[in-house]
Amino acid sequence: MKIAVHDADKVATSHTMPFSERKVFHKENAFPNLVLMKLSAWHKARGDTVEWYQSYANDYDRIYSSKVFTFDEDDPYLSHSAIKGGTGYGLLSSLDEAVEHVMPDYSLYGIDYSMGFLTRGCIRTCPWCIVPEKEGKIRKHADIKEFAQHKKVVLLDNNVLAHEHGIAQLDRIAELGLSVDFNQGLDARKIDDVIARKLGKIKWLNAVRLACDEISQIESIETAVRNLRWHNVTPRRYLCYVLVKDVEDALTRVRFLKGLDLDPFAQPYIDPKGTPPTWEQKRFARWVNHKAIFKSCTWEEYRQGG
Repeated sequence: MKIAVHDADKVATSHTMPFSERKVFHKENAFPNLVLMKLSAWHKARGDTVEWYQSYANDYDRIYSSKVFTFDEDDPYLSHSAIKGGTGYGLLSSLDEAVEHVMPDYSLYGIDYSMGFLTRGCIRTCPWCIVPEKEGKIRKHADIKEFAQHKKVVLLDNNVLAHEHGIAQLDRIAELGLSVDFNQGLDARKIDDVIARKLGKIKWLNAVRLACDEISQIESIETAVRNLRWHNVTPRRYLCYVLVKDVEDALTRVRFLKGLDLDPFAQPYIDPKGTPPTWEQKRFARWVNHKAIFKSCTWEEYRQGG
């Protein structure tokens, strides 16, 4: 069979990624699509050929299109016969178990790191997050060796520290000598002394990522950072996501994070109906995220300057 795969997020070019998306994008603005890499591996193992979709070709036996982000426009040149999946198309699609647990075909994107989930779901019910509706309660998903083909691994778990399997995998990661990036962040409320000690034995591929979306999380952030630093969790930086709904509320959290020597990253709120952020929210995010500006003037000075 001749199989075509279509990365809808990579094809889309008319939108700028909003701060509400917590993925780390490549310079090509296309984070590798894990689903497509798994589908590619599954088909290749059965002797099928796999290639990127070309709109002018008409000899494909099957076409898969995957879209992660809801803000990306649909590709008008995509065949109507394509099998569509991913959050960008809807929350109900999922892979068959046989495909879900294959080693991804990393050659599809030519990347030198591995990607995957140790757990799926989350214990939280944050109103701005689609994970509870999409994935449900947290549960065990896979062992790190199921998808780790490289020494560098990007983990996509939504709340890896909220499940005993995820915590056990921290020891496994340290034993294997892997360098990891907890791409979706770590729940500061779960980082006690025991967890911090485990994280201190891990090699870090990127920043420690935390989140302070509400003022009620300030105490948890302070405790987590103290524990992490005590156990020498010292990657290049500590990044903390800051959800921006009420600007003054967000400013309180940003000042607190700056005082802890954390790197805040502001994300203007987009409600479930897709209502765009206000001009003030976007302006505040620009002040926080443009580090040269953030370090040279206060929010009040920036706002007065227009």
